[in-house]
Formats: sequence, structure tokens, C-alpha cells
Amino acid sequence: MEEMRANIATRLREFWDAGIRGPDFVWAATGPALEAYSKHPVVKKANDAGKTMEVGEFLSHVRRMVVDFVVGQVLTGDGAGADLAAADRMDAPTAYYLLHRHDFGLDDAPSGACILYATACGLSDSELESTWDILVRTGGSNGSQDEDEESGDADPDAELDPDSGSDSGSKVKLKTWAQRKQESMGYEAPGGQPVPLIDRIHRLMHLWRAGDVLKVDEYLDEHGLRRQELFKRLLQSLIELSRKGGESQELQTLESLSNHVQAKGATPEDRQVTLALEEN
Repeated sequence: MEEMRANIATRLREFWDAGIRGPDFVWAATGPALEAYSKHPVVKKANDAGKTMEVGEFLSHVRRMVVDFVVGQVLTGDGAGADLAAADRMDAPTAYYLLHRHDFGLDDAPSGACILYATACGLSDSELESTWDILVRTGGSNGSQDEDEESGDADPDAELDPDSGSDSGSKVKLKTWAQRKQESMGYEAPGGQPVPLIDRIHRLMHLWRAGDVLKVDEYLDEHGLRRQELFKRLLQSLIELSRKGGESQELQTLESLSNHVQAKGATPEDRQVTLALEEN
């Protein structure tokens, strides 16, 4: 594993500087990574006597490292040094959201690429759709999904077909923060899992747009978000991605929220006045 990381660390930087992006970036790391694995007729697990590491498991580690590299680049603004430590602390749904948003924005994206990204984050596309409420189907035979959602006729248990890919023209896209309306979002996660950071930000955006600054402050303080560097980095990254995508309402909400988070020492009354001025 250590040899694999050493093999691809420099190569990832070279691939990124060469302008390789999207699924091609994930696949580009596979060859250099497999050099470490393929040197041996069998790879045994040091921490599990008698067990071997199959190539699929090895590649899952490789793909997660690639995802961490890309997420680190996004969090640091595509700078010279990706923050892999910060990316490694990122929960899987948020890492997927950031990766997808960076490459495809809020536009339609090929399901094959999204399945690859989901797998690299340790998730499935169906989980991202039905469990985490992050993806929605838009293309191929499912092209009427948006209309079905508006009419309340969408099937919440329907899954994306992992084999449909580009052959059927299947497309998916990220749900916008305004479309993510589950009452539990930001308060609890399925199966008692930790609440994803992207859910916390989207919950704060809903509270902010509702004009309830006191609830915004209560939420920030209850979850210690003012002191969480990863939260602030993600917030800034979303601002940059929103600006790039021309999402004006989202951008305004994110910037106002970010300014509020950084406004230390302001009283609730001052903040309420600030919100009223910004919304007008």
C-alpha cells in the first residue's frame, strides 16, 4: 500500500498539471498503482492472517486516494499543494458531491462516470439517489424524472442501472440545495450515520433563506461549525463552484452565510439587521 501511494503521488500531480480531469483522471492512476500490486504472485494481508487482498479491494484504495487528491485540489482552489489530510477527513457523500460538482456542475452528467465516482467514494449510485437524496435521474428512459418529481409521481425506490452507462444515454445530475427538502437533512442521517457536511451546509442555507438567523446561530454553535476549518473550507469551495456555474441565488446565499459565520462578536440583533439588508 505504501509503495502504491509513493508510486502515484507524483504521477497524480503530473496528470493534474497536464489537464487530465474527470473519469480519465481516475483511470490514469490505475496503471502506476498496479505496478506495486502486480510485482507479487499473491498479496497477503498483514493484519488478517491467511487472507489475501484481491485486485478489486486494492483498486478501491487506489480510487479513494485519487478522490482525496481531487477533493484536496478543490478545497485548496487547484493550488500547488492539495490538502490530502483535509480530504481524508471528508465524509463520503460530501466528497462525492464536491467531486461531481467540480466536474459537471449542476448539469446532466453521464451515469457511467458518476457510478465510477460513487464507487471510488465507497458508495453506490442508488444510495446517492434514494438514501442521501443527492442525485436525480434525468436522461435516457428516465428523462421525465424532473416532471415526475414536481407532480409527486416519482418512484423513490427506483435505482439507476449500473450497466446502462453511455449505451442508453442515461444521465444524472446533482440536486440543488433548494431541491433537497427532507425534514431530517442536516439533523440526522440514515442508519444513525454521521451527518454529511454537505447536508449541514444545505440545512443552514434553508434556515438562512427563511430569515431565521437565531436558528442559524443555534445550529452553528450546537455542532461547533464556527471552529471547524473543514466546514469553512467547504463553504468557500462551494462559493467558488457556484460563481463558476453562474448560480446567482445559491451564490448570494452562500456568500451571506459565509460572511455571517466570520462575523465574530456581532449580537443577534446586529445579525438580524445585516440579514434584512442583504436580503433586500
